[in-house]
Amino acid sequence: MTITVLAILETDFKPDLSLGKIMNERLKTAASDLQDIYLLPLVNEGQRSDDLVVYISYNSKYKIRWRIVNDVSEEIEKFVSNVCANHGYIQWKTNSINVFRGNE
Repeated sequence: MTITVLAILETDFKPDLSLGKIMNERLKTAASDLQDIYLLPLVNEGQRSDDLVVYISYNSKYKIRWRIVNDVSEEIEKFVSNVCANHGYIQWKTNSINVFRGNE
């Protein structure tokens, strides 16, 4: 299984504002850690051609939120949910990003 975690960076920060750079770097690091460390056990799940795509971003209170944006099995969804919950990330429950979910 191929695992991809994409950080949706905050664009409302002014370029010269160092806090914005810090927050976006934090999000990039969180995405990298999820992909390369915490979700790594899923690499051997399913078929080699299967994909897991997760978006992470900030909510309005600057908490990291996550969302799986492709079809995966319930077991994989639960695994991702548990990993993200253990890191204090919240589930992204808005429809502001177009996603394909064939089973909904």
